[in-house]
Amino acid sequence: MSHLFVNCEYGISGDLTLAALVDLGADPQYIESELKKLPIDDFSMSFSKKDEKGITANKLNLNFAELDEDHDHHGHHHHSAQGIFQLIEESDLADRVKERSLAIFKEVARAEGKIHGKPADQIHFHEVGAMDSIIDIIGVCLALEDLDVDYLTFSKVPTGHGKIEIAHGLYPVPAPATMEILVGVPLSAFTAEGELTTPTGAAFAKVLADDYADVVEGTVEKIGYGVGDREFDHPNVLRIALLKKN
Repeated sequence: MSHLFVNCEYGISGDLTLAALVDLGADPQYIESELKKLPIDDFSMSFSKKDEKGITANKLNLNFAELDEDHDHHGHHHHSAQGIFQLIEESDLADRVKERSLAIFKEVARAEGKIHGKPADQIHFHEVGAMDSIIDIIGVCLALEDLDVDYLTFSKVPTGHGKIEIAHGLYPVPAPATMEILVGVPLSAFTAEGELTTPTGAAFAKVLADDYADVVEGTVEKIGYGVGDREFDHPNVLRIALLKKN
């Protein structure tokens, strides 16, 4: 069993987290093969190295098969929260993967439901329900299982500032659902123009964290870096450290 320190002082998202966990040692073949057992759109997953302002980090690359007219303009189905819950519950995923994945999706659905005035199970996801986010969330839980992680410490979470275009129009950063998810999560004073933490990243920090700290005690065994596509003045990386078992 492992203890991870998720150093998200520059922000956190689904793709950064999955890429960092694979860089840390999670088996990408295991993650992809388990995901492909689910009744979701056909996809392929790969990882590449990217130099991000002097840091060599791991980048997630997702490709989807040609899609038909039933898909939205992003190329993916919109999924209902209830449909995603059922997909996970009826899967053959490991129990802890199911528990963590369900908890994350239920937190996002709760936040979206509160914002839109609907019961959580009636929410139809837009950004978070897209295929790439389903892969990110369940993929991260599979990576944690592969690494046998039982304890996670997160640093304080930054939100960023400015405006962001979401499915319902132009909103201030953090987006309403992200801010709702972050209730009870310690926020960082670090800021930059743009969205530093996505709803998926916020849900990881809310649901998966066993505690929050700017520094942790222990011996670091390995470090993984995940990088995304967005450009900032700071390195757009997420750093996750594996701590030595006591």
